[in-house]
Amino acid sequence: MPAAVKALTREDVTDLIMATKIQKRIKWADVAPKLKLSKEWVTAACLGQMALTNAQAKTIAKIFDLPAEAVPVLEAVPYKGSLRTSVPTDPLIYRFYELISVYGTTFKELIHEEFGDGIMSAIDFKMDLQRQPDPNGDRVQIVMSGKYLSYKTY
Repeated sequence: MPAAVKALTREDVTDLIMATKIQKRIKWADVAPKLKLSKEWVTAACLGQMALTNAQAKTIAKIFDLPAEAVPVLEAVPYKGSLRTSVPTDPLIYRFYELISVYGTTFKELIHEEFGDGIMSAIDFKMDLQRQPDPNGDRVQIVMSGKYLSYKTY
């Protein structure tokens, strides 16, 4: 009896995408226009945080030389916001964790003061990341825009 073939996981597909990206020196900014989407959203999708349509998944599969079995994996709704550890260990990701630890209550207070009791949506959300030249050393500029959602009474 032949051995069972292991189905591709989302992590497997992400690993294949990243390996090809490195080998072929592919830039996210070059992939995004092929899907007519932002580099930020396309990156999140390729890293397993967004579900792609069938057409988008086939485009990504072609760009990254993925097997046909990867297409339905790319289309599946992912378990979003999952990191490999509860506290990130990657220094760059940890700095965002640190940023929220230090300024999270400030974000919350200022949003509530300006808008009232509610949240900023991560669903109706946009992000733009750019290099900002600076004579003292280039800076990372991240602009995030999420729809305000008020808590409802019922």
